[in-house]
Amino acid sequence: MTNRYILQMALLLCFSTTALSISYNLLRFQQRSCNLACLKLLRQLNGVPQNCLDDRMDFEIPEEIKQPQQFQKEDAILIIHEMLQQIFDIFRKNFSSTGWNETTIENFYMELSQQTDRLDTALEEIMEEENLTWRDTTMLHLKNYYSRITRYLKAKLYSNCAWTVVQKEILRNFVFLNRLTDYLQN
Repeated sequence: MTNRYILQMALLLCFSTTALSISYNLLRFQQRSCNLACLKLLRQLNGVPQNCLDDRMDFEIPEEIKQPQQFQKEDAILIIHEMLQQIFDIFRKNFSSTGWNETTIENFYMELSQQTDRLDTALEEIMEEENLTWRDTTMLHLKNYYSRITRYLKAKLYSNCAWTVVQKEILRNFVFLNRLTDYLQN
């Protein structure tokens, strides 16, 4: 009788692990698609005017994001979610001076929003099942990084050049997001 319950528990654990693995694969695929779509939309915006070269700035993305080595899948989901949310918030600022196509920006918002919603669902599952190994200092570094970008835009009065610099920085973010997305594979 006891062996039967042990077998049932073992099967249940195997199937729940498989289901979670499948969702990671799906999430990885969706995140790759989102990254690609966002990159394409960002590249459709105006390029770098030569007169903006003096406005360039190093916003100092955290090292642990530039070279992720110690992350677990759950950590990667949390980081990706935070990055997408921060990018969404930055692009909600006053970009009227840019002359950017509003349809392109709306499509960009839609991509970010849809993927953030998918990640919300995954985060809810993870929070119920596991303790994250995420360190608060890394999340703080990430928030400070995006805060520097926001302060830069404000200091430059949301000028066209400032937005161009930020656009290029966010394009770099998607390189890091792609690296983090690799952690979502089985």
